[in-house]
Amino acid sequence: MDEREAISRLQAGDVSGLEVLVRQYQVRAVRSAYLVTRDRSLAEDVVQAAFVKAYERIGQFDPNRPFGPWFLRSVLHDAIKVAQARERQRSLDALTQDDRAGRDGVPDQAPGPEELWARAETAEEVWVALGQLTPDQRAAVIARYFLGMSEAEMTGTLACPPSTVKWRLHAARNRLRVLLRPTTVK
Repeated sequence: MDEREAISRLQAGDVSGLEVLVRQYQVRAVRSAYLVTRDRSLAEDVVQAAFVKAYERIGQFDPNRPFGPWFLRSVLHDAIKVAQARERQRSLDALTQDDRAGRDGVPDQAPGPEELWARAETAEEVWVALGQLTPDQRAAVIARYFLGMSEAEMTGTLACPPSTVKWRLHAARNRLRVLLRPTTVK
């Protein structure tokens, strides 16, 4: 069953269509939410709630449009809200300790151990730098560079005007540029 048929079944009240959409979008959605929330269990909760919300609101969905952007918009929006609420509740000490603790991200099937080893140091630096961005800035970076969205798509996904999207990307890139600046040894 393809995506359109799954959506048609859902709109007709047949829950079996949801399984196809879950298989197709769950891993990408959890990875996206994880990059924003920086917590695997929170990311999984966000995605599970997003699938329930999608099921409940499938009648509002235009079947002539792709499901992915509509669904991922909900995931990113909810992940931002959860991350912002969590950051308001955490102390700076807890944040530092959590960032050094285990990073049990969603496993990636493609790269082999050699490639993972070669990228580990850079990935660690990027991970720490992303953690120093605001949730809104992280979501903008993830939408643009991880999900490959255009600025126009990001406007709809992040539910903000184009100028805000551009500002968040600009501010995030500037902050990352400073945080990821190579140190020179003399």
